[in-house]
Amino acid sequence: MKSLQVVSLTLLLAVAAGAQVLKFGKCPKPAVEANFDATRYIGKWYEIQKLPTAFQKGECSTAIYSLKSPGVVGVLNSELLNDGTVNSIVGSAKVKDAAEPAKLEVSFFENSPPGPYWVLSTDYEGHSLVYGCTDFGLFRMELSWILSREPTLPDETVEELHSILSSVGINVNKMVPTNQDKTFCAAMDA
Repeated sequence: MKSLQVVSLTLLLAVAAGAQVLKFGKCPKPAVEANFDATRYIGKWYEIQKLPTAFQKGECSTAIYSLKSPGVVGVLNSELLNDGTVNSIVGSAKVKDAAEPAKLEVSFFENSPPGPYWVLSTDYEGHSLVYGCTDFGLFRMELSWILSREPTLPDETVEELHSILSSVGINVNKMVPTNQDKTFCAAMDA
């Protein structure tokens, strides 16, 4: 039991140092978008807000999704770093269970375990709310993104999406906005 406590504490400190959202307890099981249609989801999405992550350090973040094959979505995530360079990563998201197509597993590196990418809400043309959670013994690590087809999203829509997150115990006060200012983000299109 003592080794489990040491491992849990070490993980807690490592993740906390990386600005991840780590909470006590098991991952919730929120409802996902009913009848999710990946073909309507493909295209470019702008990140509006996110729970802090260790692997995203820039601004102007975008995701471009493409349909690779039935049940497999290509992923291209890009962000503008502080030094003015664009950082991009390519991966794929796969439907784990055809009965729940809104529950995808995304991976970016060969032989690395996939991470959960659950679409909790989308209208395909304006907004998307994504959630992921991984259990680590006594703790869980949560990820969430609010995405939009445009660099901005109406406050009412953000509040509606926050309400969905709050209903499953996500602290929306930890969400941080992503700078999508057109002038600032111009280097992303260069």
